[in-house]
Amino acid sequence: MLRVKKRCRLSGLLGGLAILAGSSLASAGVYTPLGTQGPLTFPIQTPGDCFSCHADYDGAHIEPWDTWAGSMMANAARDPIFWAALDVANHDGAELGVDGIGEFCLRCHTPSGWLEGRADAGSGADPLGDADGCGLSGSLDGNDNDFSGLTCHFCHRMEVKDDPPAGQDTVYFENASFWIDDEVCSTMMPPAQEPCRAGPYDYAGLPNHSLPMHEWLYSEYEVSNDLCGNCHNVTSPLHNLRDETGRDTGVPFPIERTFKEWQQSAMGDRGSPDFENCSACHLPDATEDPACASSQCRNNRTGDMPIHQLAGGNAWIPQVLKGEYGASLDRDASFDATTSWALNLLQNQSALVDVSLPSKVGAGSELDVEVRVTNLTGHKLPTGYGEGRRMWLHLVARDGTGSVIWESGAWSPSTGALSQDAQLKLYEVQQGIWDFNGTGACDVESAATGHHLFHFVKNNCVALDNRIPPLGFTGADDIDIQPVGYTYPETAPGSGVLVNYDDVSYKVAVPLGTPSPVTIEATLRYQTASDEYIEFLRHEAVDNGFPDDCIVGSGAQALGLSRGEYLYALWNDPSYGRSPPVDMATDSGSAVVTDEIFADGFESGDTSAWSSSVL
Repeated sequence: MLRVKKRCRLSGLLGGLAILAGSSLASAGVYTPLGTQGPLTFPIQTPGDCFSCHADYDGAHIEPWDTWAGSMMANAARDPIFWAALDVANHDGAELGVDGIGEFCLRCHTPSGWLEGRADAGSGADPLGDADGCGLSGSLDGNDNDFSGLTCHFCHRMEVKDDPPAGQDTVYFENASFWIDDEVCSTMMPPAQEPCRAGPYDYAGLPNHSLPMHEWLYSEYEVSNDLCGNCHNVTSPLHNLRDETGRDTGVPFPIERTFKEWQQSAMGDRGSPDFENCSACHLPDATEDPACASSQCRNNRTGDMPIHQLAGGNAWIPQVLKGEYGASLDRDASFDATTSWALNLLQNQSALVDVSLPSKVGAGSELDVEVRVTNLTGHKLPTGYGEGRRMWLHLVARDGTGSVIWESGAWSPSTGALSQDAQLKLYEVQQGIWDFNGTGACDVESAATGHHLFHFVKNNCVALDNRIPPLGFTGADDIDIQPVGYTYPETAPGSGVLVNYDDVSYKVAVPLGTPSPVTIEATLRYQTASDEYIEFLRHEAVDNGFPDDCIVGSGAQALGLSRGEYLYALWNDPSYGRSPPVDMATDSGSAVVTDEIFADGFESGDTSAWSSSVL
């Protein structure tokens, strides 16, 4: 657990960024106008209401509550990266003339708090209102409060609205524009006078001993996983996307597009043999027998029970949360399980690496190495929140004694820095601010400070998106999700489908006298948060005098730190390893070192091996 001394900080607003000319800004406070608005007639119940039946009953550890409890969805309102970024978002919004933009983020990270009116932007003398999270109920280190993230009752009350208000759609796939069932259900006799709890099972016609002990409803919406789009497509409510010439495209700026990437992949094509729901990877079916969704075990669901792992690529923050809050939440085992599942996804289900090289290399020459990275997921690799997330190839050449003679993509655990060598292959999306430095381009760094511009509230352009497309990707011409500044070829000319792999070429110097053989090992590495991003969040907090954290029970408040400073301290804590990269996939090959002038052996004088062609 982090223990640091409070230190002095700069205070007051030190400068600031100019309001972007030509930006289309929403009216203050109107960031989440679609979908269900609170307060609800039937409030969202707490996870504790589900605990007694859905937790701690099965030695196989497939219980819905226990598996959910360590996930980033369950801890969406505890994530220290989120809170540090929220402060920057609110500050940036205020500079743009819109206050309380953090409400837009809080709707997804604490839907119960938002629906109950404890996360709204303010007005008048208090323009920020509760958009900084200071109005949320409960403490960050406690259970069953507004910091419980996306809860059981919330997800299982989401619905397609058959009769939406005038001007609204029956279903949305972005910006937490969810519909919540707020009417009395009637699947039980007598009715329990509460909304249905929707799920993947239909109990119609079954005997009473097979029925759940609460209202239920079979939901095609839940089965299809379309509800994932609510929080896994994020669109700016402030800006349109500018293209490579700076032209306003009229398309709202796409901050995140994981769900849409899946929709335009083979896994998102319901007519494709490769179709897979999001749940196939993120809520895999239990294989244990019996597999029961509750302690009553009224139905055996072997092979048909989604385990609520809800894991993605984040194996770092669950361990930070365990160290800071695990004991008070009594979730150590759940945080460890989430970390294990995230590592399994990254290391066994996300990518393949293949190395190709000649069988011989001349000493004092360069070895040509080809590395293919194949995306096995149903979305871009990497995907999701683009700020700080990245993936790269670590290539190491060793001689016959095992000594390193060449390296690309080295990462330092002591500094958290990734070596920016000339042949580094890095996969990321670089979102930026058009003409920020007066360059007439999409700028991703400040010329004045050298800091990266991780300002997702201000971003309005994409400088680079070389993330690897998924299988069957048809988004090459879709401005929302197409590659930018990098080309992936079509699977066949005119197919409109991009390949789901990237081929990378390296030239590896082999010094004279190198002991044979030379072995090349290529490893694909994923990182949740880069050093540049963590340092950016700290700089923003210090340079702009962000206040100490207001949330009861937070580590930042206990230490008297702003959220950005607290995150930086966590990142520097040896217990947490500076967001250590995860080795996803690896492959190797070797070449014999020869003193021959011609690596194909023509020194033998055997002219029969020579080519008869004349160039």
